[in-house]
Amino acid sequence: LPALLMEGVAIVVSPLIALMKNQVDAMRQTGEDNRVAHFINSSLPKATIEAVKSDILNGHTKLLYVAPEQLTKEDNINFLKSVKISFYAIDEAHCISEWGHDFRPEYRKIRPLIDKISPAPVIALTATATVKVRNDIKKSLGMTDAVEFKSSFNRPNLYYEVRPKTEKVDYDVIRFIKSRPGVSGIIYCLSRKRVEELTRILLANNIKASAYHAGLDAQVRSDTQDAFLKENIDVIVATIAFGMGIDKADVRLVIHFEMPDSIEAYYQEAGRAGRDGKRAYAVLLHSKADSGKLKRRINETFPAIDFIRRVYDHLAYYYEMAMGDGEGVTREFDLERFCRTFRFFPVPVVSALNLLTRAGYLDYKDEDESQSRVLFLLDRDELYRLDTGDEEEILIRALLRNYGGLFSNYTFIREDDLMHDSGLSQQAVYEGLKELTRRRILHYIPRKKVPRITYTVRRLDSKDLVFTDEVYADRKEEYKTRIESIAGYAEEAKECRSTFLLRYFGEVADHDCQHCDICIGRKNKSIKTTELVSKFSV
Repeated sequence: LPALLMEGVAIVVSPLIALMKNQVDAMRQTGEDNRVAHFINSSLPKATIEAVKSDILNGHTKLLYVAPEQLTKEDNINFLKSVKISFYAIDEAHCISEWGHDFRPEYRKIRPLIDKISPAPVIALTATATVKVRNDIKKSLGMTDAVEFKSSFNRPNLYYEVRPKTEKVDYDVIRFIKSRPGVSGIIYCLSRKRVEELTRILLANNIKASAYHAGLDAQVRSDTQDAFLKENIDVIVATIAFGMGIDKADVRLVIHFEMPDSIEAYYQEAGRAGRDGKRAYAVLLHSKADSGKLKRRINETFPAIDFIRRVYDHLAYYYEMAMGDGEGVTREFDLERFCRTFRFFPVPVVSALNLLTRAGYLDYKDEDESQSRVLFLLDRDELYRLDTGDEEEILIRALLRNYGGLFSNYTFIREDDLMHDSGLSQQAVYEGLKELTRRRILHYIPRKKVPRITYTVRRLDSKDLVFTDEVYADRKEEYKTRIESIAGYAEEAKECRSTFLLRYFGEVADHDCQHCDICIGRKNKSIKTTELVSKFSV
C-alpha cells in the first residue's frame, strides 16, 4: 500500500527467484495493469529487462523486486540512480545477520549499495529473528534509530508434536497421511537421497507425492511447485531448498523427518502450515541418534584451527599456487577430487573453506552458476550450405543475430535470449542445441552450477592466518547454542511446545497452548505420545 501511494518506485530486495515471482504474480492479480510490479533477476532475457526498465521510467511500475546480487551490477546501479525511489524494503531480513540461521553474505552489501544508488527510507521484514539477530539487522542496515514493530510468534492454530521414530517410521508417515485423504503437506528431509527414497515409497502407496531438492533441474522444480500450488500434488518431499516463497495458505501438515539445526529453521518451516488460520499440524520425528548426529555437526562445522590451516596449505598445492601469488585468481573447485587427493572428508573441508571465506582469505561459492557456451565447428560457408530442419535453422539464425565471435572462440550465451528471439520454448532451444552438437555443427556446453574459489588476498603462510573470535570462537558458541536449543525442544518433554518457542524468541506466553503433545499429555496421562496426533482431526 505505501508503494502504491508514494511517489516513485519501491525497491524490494528478495533472496529467491521463486519468491519474487510469487509475490509479483500476487500483486498483479490486485489490479488491471500488469506493469505495476516487476522483478529483475538472472532468469530474464535482456529484452525483457529493457522492457521492465522502460515501464519503470514511464511511471507504470510501483514495486520492483531484485536479488541483492542484481543491486551490485554497475548497469543496474546507474539505472536506479535515474529513478525516483520511494523506499527500500528488505525481505527475509534475517539473511543479513551473521548470527542468523540463514546468513547470506550478499545481504551485508545492501546498505553501501543503497547509499551509492539513492538514500531513501528503509524497512526490514522477517518472521524469524531473535533479539540478537534483530539488533544485527538494524546495525548492518544503518537503522539504529528505527522504530521496531513486532507481532507475536504465537501460532495458536498450529498443533505441535514431537513423535518418536520407530523402526517402521516410513509406514507411520504413510498411515498418518492416508488417515487424512487429500491433505496438503510438506515433508522435510536433510538429504536429497532420503527425499528420493521417501517419495518413491509414498508413490508406491498411492499418495500423490513429488520430490523437490536443489539437485533437480530448475524447470522440474518450477513445475513441481506449480503442481503443488494447483493441488495436483498432495505432498511435497523436500530438502530446505523448498519453502521460502511458497504462498499456499491451506497446507495442513508439515513433517520434519529429521531435525533441522536451529529453532529458527524449524519455526520457519513448520510455520508454512496453516497460514489460512485453520488447524494444522507440525510434527517433528525424533530419535536419540538424530540428536547425536546433530551435535556432531558442531565440530564438523567448526573444525580445529590447525585443520583449517592444513586445508589452506593443501589448496595451494592443489592449484600449484606459490607463496605471495594468487590475489584475485578464481578457479573451479572439485571437492571430491580434492578430498580424494589429500585424504580429507568433504564436510569439514567445506566448513574450513567457509571459515576462510569469513576470515577474508578466500571467497568460496559452492554453487556458482557458469554460463552456457557455444562454438561453431563449421565455417560460415559450410553453415549456409547445410540442410537443416526449420527449428534448427531458426535457432542458428537466433545465435548469429545475438552473438559475435561464434566461429573463433567459445562464446557465452543465454538460452532465454534465444527463446525470446526465436519464439521457441525453453525445451526446444535446449534440445535443438544438443542436436546441433550431436551433428557436429556446433559445440554447446550447457550452464551448470560448479563450486569456485577466489583468492581474495595473496597466498600467505598458513601460520600467519588469523581467526578472530567474531569469525570462529563466538560463532562456534552461537551455533552450539542453536543446536542445543533444537535438541532441547525435541528431548525435554516438560514444557508446552508453543511456550518453548515463544521463550526462545524473547516472548513471554500468557498461557500454554492446551493442544500440543505436552499439553494433551498433561490433560490425559493415559494417552501415549505416539497416539496423540491420531486423536486430532484435520
